Amino acid sequence: MAAIVYVLCAATSIGCAILLYGSYRRNRTPLLLASSTCFAGLALNNGLLVVDLILVPNIDFSLVRAATGFLSVAVLLIALIRGGRV
Repeated sequence: MAAIVYVLCAATSIGCAILLYGSYRRNRTPLLLASSTCFAGLALNNGLLVVDLILVPNIDFSLVRAATGFLSVAVLLIALIRGGRV
């Protein structure tokens, strides 16, 4: 059951990243680019979660997962602090 939730979270993050990037291509707002980059990183983070806990449970990817999650949120936070300018 947990695997289904992890995969759905990854799929949702991918969908958000695609929709945000499509909106960025139409409007060219830098905050949309930062948001789509953040969600792409979060999708990667969720994909690594599936690999870590379901596919290869004997190898610990927690440090890599933490780094991708931190970098993803840091991109969006920096864009918000700078007023939408990336």
